[in-house]
Amino acid sequence: MDFTRKLIVTPDKKIKLDKYDPADTLGYENDKKSEAKLDKHLKRLDELQDLFYAEKKRALLVVLQGMDAAGKDGTIRHVMSGVSPQGCSVKSFKAPNSEELAHDFLWRIHQAVPEKGMFGIFNRSHYEDVLVVRVHNLVSKDVWKARYDQINRFEKNLAANDVKILKLFLHISREEQEKRFQERLHDPRKKWKYSKADPAERKRWDDYVTAYEAVLSRCSTEYAPWFIIPSDHKWFRNLAISRIIVETLEEFDMHYPKSPQDS
Repeated sequence: MDFTRKLIVTPDKKIKLDKYDPADTLGYENDKKSEAKLDKHLKRLDELQDLFYAEKKRALLVVLQGMDAAGKDGTIRHVMSGVSPQGCSVKSFKAPNSEELAHDFLWRIHQAVPEKGMFGIFNRSHYEDVLVVRVHNLVSKDVWKARYDQINRFEKNLAANDVKILKLFLHISREEQEKRFQERLHDPRKKWKYSKADPAERKRWDDYVTAYEAVLSRCSTEYAPWFIIPSDHKWFRNLAISRIIVETLEEFDMHYPKSPQDS
């Protein structure tokens, strides 16, 4: 658990992201040993998911947030590679449609929360409503400022109803983001990911840093903690996230239910 404690955001702690090195690997090297640890985590995750699905006592919600090109899609593809699709759902939150805009900002989120026995992965989330909405001035300051407390109450209610929430901020440097954008432009397999909006959003980097610092400072709680995941190195990102999920699941002390004929 020492590993996890190094990455978790203490509730009510004032966060300044320039104090966190996005290239940190906590002493791990990109070698066979780390590769073996990741393989071990992924195999254990597969075992625990089967048990989690069978018990159906709780749900797991993993929230992925980060700057553009931080690796949200890559995390889902690599860390969840061995998980059964039967017990896992992935939801990507884009700009809200007209129906969603006609409701409160948490309406579409609540509908996507996983049921008991399921893993739910959010690629972006309700936090967009205090990130992009704030940076682009889509609502008034009074509106988005009130949302921090609304989000905390919402997550507290989920936790009270057996939804375990893990929120992962994929922390990359501005230089690494530029490198990944260039890779997208020159790799036919990744070019489709590049958007004309990317350069404009990149100019708002400092504004997004400020918005993320507020989120991490105000919305990391005992029942729904934030983790700052150094993500300049994809291999370490995957290692860290897989370990956090495995350790969280192991804390539940799960057991397979008895057969009806054994009751």
